[in-house]
Amino acid sequence: MESGQETKMNELDKLYAANTDPSHFAAGYFNYLATLCSRMDAQAIGQFITLLLQARERGARIFFIGNGGSAATASHFANDISIGSRSRERPFRAISLADNTSIITAIGNDFGYEQIFLRQLETQMEEGDLLVAISASGNSPNVLLAVEYARQRGNSTIGLTGFDGGRLRQMVDLSLHVPTLPGEYGPVEDLHMIFDHLVGAYLIQTVRKELAQ
Repeated sequence: MESGQETKMNELDKLYAANTDPSHFAAGYFNYLATLCSRMDAQAIGQFITLLLQARERGARIFFIGNGGSAATASHFANDISIGSRSRERPFRAISLADNTSIITAIGNDFGYEQIFLRQLETQMEEGDLLVAISASGNSPNVLLAVEYARQRGNSTIGLTGFDGGRLRQMVDLSLHVPTLPGEYGPVEDLHMIFDHLVGAYLIQTVRKELAQ
């Protein structure tokens, strides 16, 4: 969960206020996730998959970034795409920049936390690489700095956001947005993980089809 301020009663607040019974809350939570799923832009997800496949074809790297729960999602995405796809001959070169504690703490200590992803991209990003930025609020300074850098280099950027999307939604080339009120970190991060598993499942099927030909 990222830091942030919640000023309005969101759907989870309303659900708990209506009935504190845990079973009722669980049923309502699942129903809310189903509603959010029905609002997702399947075409945007399809475009995301196409970008990943194109990056694979040209041997480009796919960088994932995020804070808190979104950092865990970044790690999960990198795992499912690079290893879970089972692609060996033509791998998906997915990397999470949220994983190396030594690098992150060194940059944070020497240059400030806002630069933990920017500094890594400055030494790692090459022409044609993709950047996937994950942020529920869409306003994390370190994520925005990294996206700004990638865009200045001419690299493609994808944003996974929630709430109103923040600045990130407006900056990226492709937006995968989960529309919620502020503070609904759980549902937003749940949907981001659904994106991960949906994309991963498609890539597995694609690789299987290639191997069968």
